Amino acid sequence: MTTGSNGPEDETPAPGTPGGPGPFSEDEIAAVTGPGPADDLDGVEAVAIEEDSDEAPPDLETSFEKLVSKSKKLSPDRVRTVIESVLFVAERPLSVDELFMATGIDRELIAEALNQLSGIHRDGISGIVLYEVAGGWQFRTDPHSGEYVRRYLRVKPQRLTRAAVETLAIIAYRQPVTRPEIEDIRGVDCGAVIKALMDRKLVKILGKREEVGRPILYGTSREFLEFFALKDLSALPTLREFHELTQEHREIVEKETQPAPAAAGTVDTLADPGFTKRMEKSAAASEAALEELEEAMEAADRTQKVSSSVLDTPPTPATGEAGPKPE
Repeated sequence: MTTGSNGPEDETPAPGTPGGPGPFSEDEIAAVTGPGPADDLDGVEAVAIEEDSDEAPPDLETSFEKLVSKSKKLSPDRVRTVIESVLFVAERPLSVDELFMATGIDRELIAEALNQLSGIHRDGISGIVLYEVAGGWQFRTDPHSGEYVRRYLRVKPQRLTRAAVETLAIIAYRQPVTRPEIEDIRGVDCGAVIKALMDRKLVKILGKREEVGRPILYGTSREFLEFFALKDLSALPTLREFHELTQEHREIVEKETQPAPAAAGTVDTLADPGFTKRMEKSAAASEAALEELEEAMEAADRTQKVSSSVLDTPPTPATGEAGPKPE
């Protein structure tokens, strides 16, 4: 059986009806939904948008003189904010002279501003603390906020091994010192540790000793002071300060420094064999000087009493000489 031309199989759905042709052709749909034409700026070379000045660079000396002249008109509060801004962007500690060359502000005003800033940005009060480090001034995060800052930056705390701490302590206290001298104190080979400390820029070569073989002399670097937040080498605890600690306080020091490597054993090793004798001799000399001072003070007191008695005695009418003081 065949179907006629007007049967259901020959019917074509009207446009827009389900199953029928849409209002847009396939080419039009592909033009809209496809990747589209290439960017109009493809193949176009970018031009410089910063304006180039044809003027010659200003003379640095003349420019600094203008800066100094301008800085003299700044108020104390404005001086403080300028110094604060420069220290904030600095990547390393800046000295007073470096701040003067950067701002043109008088050195006395810079020192006063630093004192004010150190009072504002101090430990336990501000999240940014101003430290005097390595002969300069630098902003650092508050130590109490260290764990939060490290978590945000996703960095591990920097800790040195016990061998590195001992070697670094020997170099810091005995510098300039040679490798054989370091190894004589520690009793082990220190070549690899010294090399690692030099790679960290905590130790540097100071020169060579004028003796047979000309051994290399090692010492601490500026980065060493920055790493341990020291103003200079004089800020290191002295051997005398450590030996004056009682056993109880030594235990407290070692407990507080854990889990960081402790350098107590190294400090004991660094002590000279004759350290105790020199201390006893120094103490005896101090006692003798104290006794002499007390005798001098007693003699001065007696002289003062005699002088006071003479000055307080009224003169006699006949001779004008001092007579006995009336009761």
